[in-house]
Amino acid sequence: MVSEEMREKLNLYGQAHLIGFYGELSAAEKSQLENQLETIDFALMERLFRQTQEQKAEPPAGIEPIPCAVEAAWTTQEKQNYYLRGMEILRDGKYAAVTMAGGQGTRLGHPGPKGTFRICVPEEISLFEIQCRRLKARSEECGRTIPWYIMTSEENDAETKRFFRENGFFGYPEEDVVFFRQFMLPMLDQNGKLLLEEKYKIREGADGHGGIFRAMLKRGVTEDLKRRGIEWVYTGGIDNVLARPADPLLIGYLAANHYELGGKSIIKRDAYEKAGVFCRKNGRPFVIEYTEIPAELAEQRDGAGAFVYGDAHILCNLFRVDVFDKMGEEGLPYHAACKKASYIDAQGRRIEPDRPNAYKFESFLFDAFSFYQKMGILRVEREREFAPIKNRTGEDSPETAQKLYAEAAKERSAL
Repeated sequence: MVSEEMREKLNLYGQAHLIGFYGELSAAEKSQLENQLETIDFALMERLFRQTQEQKAEPPAGIEPIPCAVEAAWTTQEKQNYYLRGMEILRDGKYAAVTMAGGQGTRLGHPGPKGTFRICVPEEISLFEIQCRRLKARSEECGRTIPWYIMTSEENDAETKRFFRENGFFGYPEEDVVFFRQFMLPMLDQNGKLLLEEKYKIREGADGHGGIFRAMLKRGVTEDLKRRGIEWVYTGGIDNVLARPADPLLIGYLAANHYELGGKSIIKRDAYEKAGVFCRKNGRPFVIEYTEIPAELAEQRDGAGAFVYGDAHILCNLFRVDVFDKMGEEGLPYHAACKKASYIDAQGRRIEPDRPNAYKFESFLFDAFSFYQKMGILRVEREREFAPIKNRTGEDSPETAQKLYAEAAKERSAL
C-alpha cells in the first residue's frame, strides 16, 4: 500500500497524479510503483523544475584559452619517457578502465545497447569487443589484466550482461569485468509534473555521463578500485571506435607532471563542430559546450590562423582515484534538455508527442574539471583517436568509423 506519509508528500509536491491509477493495478504493479516512489527525491525535482523556469541564456563570462600539450610536437625522447612511465603504472597494477555504456542504439536503428552495435572491418565486431581487444592487447603487453568497469543503465543492464555472457566475455577474465548501473532521474512535463511511462511506472532518464562519479561511489566501485590498489582510472564512452582505454603516453604525461586529472583533445574540424571545447573559466579548467559558446569565440583565430578555442573534448579522460571520492560526494550540477517523451495522460491514454514536451536532467562529466586548479590536456590526431558513431549516416556514422578504424588498425600504435 502507498503509505499515508507518501500520499502527503505527493500532495505537497503536486504529484498526486502518479497514483491516480493505483486502484487498477495488479499486486506486482502496485509494488513496482511503490518502490519507485520511495527512490525519488521530490524536493530535488521541484528545485530542478524551478531552475528550468529561471534559466537565462547569458553569454559565458571569464572565458580564456587554456594551454595543452601537443603529442605531435614531442621529441622521440619525451615520448619514450612518458611511455615508460605509463607502462610502469600499468605493470604495477595501478590502472583501471571505465567504459560508459548506458545508452541504447536507437539513433542508429539498433534495437539494443549501443555497445552491442556491430561494424564491419571487414569482419563484424561489436563496439564492446573493439574496446575489449585494446584492453586485452595492453594487458598482454604489461603482463597483467587491466580491470574493466562498465557503466550501464537501468534500461540496458540486463541485456548488456547477457551479451557478455553469450560471447564468453570476449576472452577477458570474467573476474576483471565489473558492471555497475548509473542512476536515473524522473522526467518532468513543462508544468513540473512527473510523467508516467505506464500506469505503474514513472518515466525516468539516465542522469548523464557526469553521474559516473556518484554511481562509482554509491555502487561500491571506488571501494573496489582501492581494494585492487588502483591509482589511475580512465573514463571514456562506448561509441568512439578509436578510443585508447589504456594509453601509456597519456598516463605517463599526467603522472610525470603531477596532474590529478586530464584528458585528450582534437582540433575541431570547423568553428561550429558539435563538441565542447577546452578553456579556462574564472581561472579554472572548463569545457564550454558548442551550444553555449558565442560566435566570436567559436570563430576566433590566432595570428597563425588556428582556432583560439579549438581543442575539442572527446570524452577521453583520466583521473586519480581520489577524484571519484571527492566528486561523488560533491555532486555536479544538472543541465536540463527538452525532449520528446511519450506518457500516460489523466485518462490513461498513451500520448506520443510530435514535439519536445518534457525536461530530461543530466550532469556532465567535464563540470568536474572546474573543481581543480589545473589539469593536463593532450592534443592528439583526430584520424588516429576519434571516430565516434553517433549518426546513422553522414559524419560520425558507422561508415566513417569503419573507414578510420580499418586504417588505424594497420598500425600497432592503434592500441
